[in-house]
Amino acid sequence: MDFDRLNGDLKELRRRNRGLAATIGALAAGQLVALAIILNLLGSQRTLVVPPSINKSFWVERDKASSEYLEQMGSFIAWLVLDVSPASIDWKKDILLGYVEPAQHGELKTRQELEASRLKRINASTAFMPQQLVPSEEAQSVVVRGRLRTLVNGLETANDSKAYLLEFSYAGARMHLKTFKEIPNAAS
Repeated sequence: MDFDRLNGDLKELRRRNRGLAATIGALAAGQLVALAIILNLLGSQRTLVVPPSINKSFWVERDKASSEYLEQMGSFIAWLVLDVSPASIDWKKDILLGYVEPAQHGELKTRQELEASRLKRINASTAFMPQQLVPSEEAQSVVVRGRLRTLVNGLETANDSKAYLLEFSYAGARMHLKTFKEIPNAAS
């Protein structure tokens, strides 16, 4: 046996093992750095979601949406609730209920069904013309001010200045309607 050659081969194998160990260490360090970056990005990442129609750019974070998104959702929800006729209220009600927070679903469904039967019974329609949208990112709400015109059998019975508060919650990558109610001081 040639011990010098075997010793040389052994040294060569040890050198290769040290190189492989260094490579494995570098790969493991890279994995840890990538994991740290991914964990840092979780929760701070903005998710882009699409409202029914896009008029402005907006952003959505973990549990908040930008004021632009609130404005767009507020005007869309106001259109679904306030701009109705006997022919359109049923399908608008169904679309609206898809955006309602689960805890409020039953209450709002009952309210909209009562309103639908009332509109059909008296052959009335309402048209809402928004004039001002006041969003609040902190409260995740928007105040919609405008004129609500009511027609019964084609004759105008009311044309009043109104204001409505819409409160939203953001969960499951969707914006949900929590509250829709008329508020005083529509002319402020």
